[in-house]
Amino acid sequence: MQSIVIIANGAAYGSESLFNSLRLAIALREQQPVSLKIFLMSDAVTAGLRGQKPAEGYNIQQMLEILTAQDVPVKLCKTCTDGRGISGLPLADGVEIGTLVELAQWTLEADKVLTF
Repeated sequence: MQSIVIIANGAAYGSESLFNSLRLAIALREQQPVSLKIFLMSDAVTAGLRGQKPAEGYNIQQMLEILTAQDVPVKLCKTCTDGRGISGLPLADGVEIGTLVELAQWTLEADKVLTF
């Protein structure tokens, strides 16, 4: 089984970078069996917060919960969450805080690493 890590950096609703990375992740899960892991860094970490209520369009929290319900690990960079003061806030279902060491391990084990 192919192993893919997706690293996203874009803000949850600031651009479509994060949205597109999650669209791809969902499409990959629908196409074939694949080992998929998602690591959110920089402003993308805010996407992991619970209670999002976007005015219109897509819902990032919902997309993350679809993936975590399919046992896709989704981790937020601890340094990035600490820097934004959100480490203690409630996270979306299945989303966890991770470390750069974990990302390094995922990267070494992966067949492909995609960055957005």
